[in-house]
Amino acid sequence: MHDNDVNPLKLVTKLGLNRRQFFAATTGVAAAVTLTGTAAAQAATGGSGANGVLIPAPRRGIILYTVRDAVSRDPLTSPYASGFKEVLTELSSIGYRQIEFAGFRQHANAEGGADLNTVAGAQQLRTWLDDLGLEAEGNHGSVPATITDANIAAFDAACEIANILGMGHIGTGSDPTSSAYVADWEAAAARWNFYGERAAAHGLKLYTHNHDIAYSFLLDSGPLDAAGRPTRSSGIRRLEHFLANTDPKYVHLEMDIFWAHVAQYKHKSYTAPDGSVVTSIFDPAAVVAAQTSRFPLFHAKDGKVDTTQANGYVMAPFGQGDIDYSTFLRRVGAKGSHNPMWEMDTAPGGTAAPNQSMELSKVSYDGMAALRG
Repeated sequence: MHDNDVNPLKLVTKLGLNRRQFFAATTGVAAAVTLTGTAAAQAATGGSGANGVLIPAPRRGIILYTVRDAVSRDPLTSPYASGFKEVLTELSSIGYRQIEFAGFRQHANAEGGADLNTVAGAQQLRTWLDDLGLEAEGNHGSVPATITDANIAAFDAACEIANILGMGHIGTGSDPTSSAYVADWEAAAARWNFYGERAAAHGLKLYTHNHDIAYSFLLDSGPLDAAGRPTRSSGIRRLEHFLANTDPKYVHLEMDIFWAHVAQYKHKSYTAPDGSVVTSIFDPAAVVAAQTSRFPLFHAKDGKVDTTQANGYVMAPFGQGDIDYSTFLRRVGAKGSHNPMWEMDTAPGGTAAPNQSMELSKVSYDGMAALRG
């Protein structure tokens, strides 16, 4: 190597970057150096045409909540993949390349012990991920409910774990608040702006994952109840208010596409200030398309229409439901740039089907790989 040549590995060490941060910093340089790489990437992902692959192979992911039974079972008594290492090995062999964690606990008899939410545990997980060609993308942890010195320190520690794992995102599976009232959402927005900026200082994007209730309407107007709270709505949905009052540089969302469609089915109307009932149909893809970069992650959860159920859908393996993912992913824009994580809350089969969650992981991976649009 000549003196003027740059050794990327030495540069990473010198700058104190993790692998993901280094590649992010050099992406623009690489794009300027070669245009043939873009053509090669398009070929690898099915091209940019109407019939191209909608979820490129490197972005096919899964949240480990889907296979929580496998992660938590005892490897000494089960003939199936058990604990993080064995489960990650099987998911990698299926073809998954992105992993979203749902905490860092496993069965105590699995390699590494029960709790890997430590620096040493994260380093062990990172070794397994790298060896298997997997990339950690995020985690459903928690965002502190208040801003205190102790909570800031705990959040910083979680960011450190995320960086050891090479994540680009850190988040939670809960809404910023469960309230229907504006004041609570404004307080939540201020708190998330604070922790989002702090996450960004660690090189991470903070995200919230939501179910249907977050897309219901705020109670922000009309007559007050006995407690002095509004009883009617101006037609603004909770997450719409949250998006409008948080900084897009620091606060992001992971849309669960199944629950967004449940919201479309359930939250169709509101009572206006004058007492009239107004119909307003939720459009999940339009919400994303309006600011697609704020939705770096999706939960690619499928569902079959079933109007006998309160939610209007029942969960299904990816590709076996009625949600039109081809149209959704084309409408949201930035084709191939999002990170869809397959999830199915009901994948674990219990004692009747002890390996069902892993089997459905293969079915759903094939469904993601087959998606065209």
